[in-house]
Order: sequence, then structure tokens, then C-alpha cells
Amino acid sequence: MAQTASAFRISGFGDPSVLHWQEVDLAPPATGEVQLRHLAIGVNYIDIYHRTAVYAPPLPLPSGLGVEGVGIVTALGEGVANFAVGDRVAYVGGPPGAYATARNLPAARALKLPDGLAPETVAALIFKGLTVEYLIHRCVPVAPGETVLWHAAAGGVGSIAAQWLRQKGVTVIGTVGSADKVEIAGANGCTHVINYREEDFPSRVRELTGGTGVRAVFDAVGADTFAGSLDCLRPRGTLVSFGEASGPVPALKVAELGGKGSLFVTRPSIAHYTADRGEYEAGAARLFEAIGTGAIAVPTMTTFALKDAPRAHAELEARRTTGSVVLLP
Repeated sequence: MAQTASAFRISGFGDPSVLHWQEVDLAPPATGEVQLRHLAIGVNYIDIYHRTAVYAPPLPLPSGLGVEGVGIVTALGEGVANFAVGDRVAYVGGPPGAYATARNLPAARALKLPDGLAPETVAALIFKGLTVEYLIHRCVPVAPGETVLWHAAAGGVGSIAAQWLRQKGVTVIGTVGSADKVEIAGANGCTHVINYREEDFPSRVRELTGGTGVRAVFDAVGADTFAGSLDCLRPRGTLVSFGEASGPVPALKVAELGGKGSLFVTRPSIAHYTADRGEYEAGAARLFEAIGTGAIAVPTMTTFALKDAPRAHAELEARRTTGSVVLLP
């Protein structure tokens, strides 16, 4: 029997005003699905990319929004054997639709939560934490004793990365875009912090590394930092471009990579690093262990009521948030 839920839907692309709060029909879970009642929902920059159609092809419309949540299983579809009603689960990926009081989700995306982890904590960490996990363990495995540059080191992903990398014995040079975030990035675990709006960060990185450059640059800022990031790399270093918070990156002439030191550039997506169920579960287990041991602390959170998701988007786009943004139904 169908139920109803409250959810945000978009029928066009644009600013936060395209998010419409409405009652929707919620059918029983289909074969291979679980039905969830949400406890907490994470807000991520990918949600803004989806809302504004930055990614091509854009979402088919009308559509839900949001790819990360924590909830309680309330019903099981046919063929689901690894979950039970009442289980607490988290998820990343699957069809967008997390901005809702309840939803159906492919069981292949659900992860059972260890006891003792609060829903808000997991919602604040699961997407960003799994992003950091694949970036530093599988995309560019970073070893103790190496030095890396991480842009937006006071943000949600940067905060987790700095802590985890410090625990691994990696020196992190972090950049931030305002003076008030310098202290935050330092507290997160960055050995050095650069306000890239006040300093020439490539020159400063060269100074901090004795002229050699860094092993890898992790850049989710995009247009404002991409060219300078290449100049921070040591020979055969890697630029990991995984976001465009300041706008699309400029066109890259591949031949320049040779002249700058046989550099590598990659544009990874969490979808390709969690598509395999075994990798997905292993990455989550590594993340849950890091949270449990304190290698990753409970993050600073900005919480909004679920109905206030448009305001949450506006604050995130204006880069007025620190740490993670969580919606509470």
C-alpha cells in the first residue's frame, strides 16, 4: 500500500528557488529495495551541481535531490536478505532523493551502521568521509612522510582529510579563502595554512617544501586554484581535481604537463570508487574505524530543518559554512 512522504522536487535547473517542498506518494519498496525513514541527511556540493545542471547529462526532470542520508529501515522489497526492519543504515549514491522524510533506496547502496554512531555524525561524515577515503587510499595512495596540498582545508571534506592524513603521518599544507578559517584549518591538522586570497600559494608551497613541490594536490575549488595547483607539484606529482566550487577549471593543454615535470591530472568521481559493493563496504569499514578510534573527530556541523534546504544551499554556495551541513527531518 502506498504511503506519503514530504520531499523536495525540482522541475527545472537554477538557483535554490527551484527546490519545491511537497507531499509525494511513496510506493512499497520494489524488488531489491529498502524503504527508509530518514533520521538525518547530508548536504554536499554535488547537490548544487545537480540543481544547477553543472554535470552533464543533467538529472532527468522532475527529480528528487540529495545522495546521502541516514535512516531506519521500515520495509523490505522482494529479494532483500541482508537487512531487517529496524536496522539503522547509511548510504551514499543511488538515485537522488535524500531530501525527503522517507524514501525507497536500492539495498546495494545501504550500509549497516555500527552501534554508537549518532545519525547526525554519520550524515555529516559518510559522503565526505568516503570521498576522503578513496582519494587518499585508492586514487592517490599517500604514504607517511609525504607532503600534500589540500585546498579548502576548513571545509567539510578538507576537515576530514587533514585529520586523517595527520594520523597517517602525512604533512598537510592547507589553503583557505578567509582569515577566520586559518585557525580552523590548523586545528584540523594542517601543518601549514595559506590564505590564498592574501598570499601567492604556489610560491608559498615552494618555500615550505624547499623548492621541491608536493606529492599531490587535492583541489575541489576549481577555477581559482587549478593553474596554481599545477605549479605546486613536484616532478611526476598528481593534481586531483574533484570539484569546482569557484567555477569550471580552465582548458588544459596536455603538453604543459610534460614541461611542468611529467605531471598527472585526474578527475575522479566517488561513483566509480564505490560502484563495486566490496570496495564500497571496505571503504565504509575503514571510515567507521577511523571515526571509532578518534582519527576523525565528530565534525563541526551546521544543521537546518529539512524544510530549510534552499537556505542551506544558499549558505553553502556563498561559502559561509564551516564543516558539514546536515538537514534534520
